Amino acid sequence: MFKIFGSKAQTFKPKKSIKKGTKQYELHQKIKETLGSGDLTDAIKLPPDETLFEWLSVNTIDFFNQSNLLYGSITEFCTPKYCPSMTAGPQYEFLWADGKEIKKPIRVSAPTYVDYLMTWIQVQLDDEEIFPTKPTEDMPKNFLPTIKAIFKRLFRVYAHIYYSHMDKVSVLGVEAHLNTAFRHFYLFIKEFNLVDKKEMLPLQNIIDKINARKDI
Repeated sequence: MFKIFGSKAQTFKPKKSIKKGTKQYELHQKIKETLGSGDLTDAIKLPPDETLFEWLSVNTIDFFNQSNLLYGSITEFCTPKYCPSMTAGPQYEFLWADGKEIKKPIRVSAPTYVDYLMTWIQVQLDDEEIFPTKPTEDMPKNFLPTIKAIFKRLFRVYAHIYYSHMDKVSVLGVEAHLNTAFRHFYLFIKEFNLVDKKEMLPLQNIIDKINARKDI
């Protein structure tokens, strides 16, 4: 649990853990070490001795857990009354559908959207046909489309936080952490082309600043 959230902030515990002794755990530790050096450029690069499938898998789990913690810092402020729909400013609204339980996109409050999303992601991560726990050379057929859907929807969580809760983020003292986390997230999805540019328009101003930096 990140101390920067403070004792009064509601938080989500990471829902997905990586089993020790596995290749994914080794990659997870490698990511932590690289992030500790402060070099996000190295942190996102595919290691020369790893497969794309393994690298995307372990990073998806890490970004999922990170997003859980970040959103958890503002859950007491993100309520159905304050956030009756999942938006990123007045121009962008995100409807929910999972293709199974809810096939037709529906309007839900922001906290309901995020709850649906995190539950849906957990189901995908636990699906052995998409994220097999046993070592495999072949990337599952539905893996890449699922990965892209996960990152697209996690992007919306960042967008909602930036547009609707930055005042609370500042009060909680987590703005610097949010900015670093999003920069890491964006550089990763950019590196592996995981989210369409049109989906990222809500945060284009922030993205432009990230791309303009010389230390990325």
